[in-house]
Amino acid sequence: MAKAEKKPAEKKPAEEKKTGEKSPAAEKKPRATYKIYIFKVLKQVHPDIGISSKAMGIMNSFINDIFEKLAQESSRLARYNKKPTITSREIQTAVRLVLPGELAKHAVSEGTKAVTKFTSS
Repeated sequence: MAKAEKKPAEKKPAEEKKTGEKSPAAEKKPRATYKIYIFKVLKQVHPDIGISSKAMGIMNSFINDIFEKLAQESSRLARYNKKPTITSREIQTAVRLVLPGELAKHAVSEGTKAVTKFTSS
């Protein structure tokens, strides 16, 4: 059996841009991030400390990752209980399952406080 030979990819000539057209990069819509909220919390906790853009990117990725894990676990819990809706109860249970010990207790406490504040207003 003969080994297949790889040929280098051929470059296509660049298409001419028509006046008034924007490049795909210029049309790129801004992505939602948690950067302003991370910064606000940092200033509440340590007013004299800053954060690099690389560290901010890491924190943003961390929050997106935790959000994704909580959403998946909440969805799984709703499916197990044959419910079409994710309620605060599924979120709370997901938090207890995903986050470790004391961190879960604090998260549940803060979440309950936020839901109470939201429903009372």
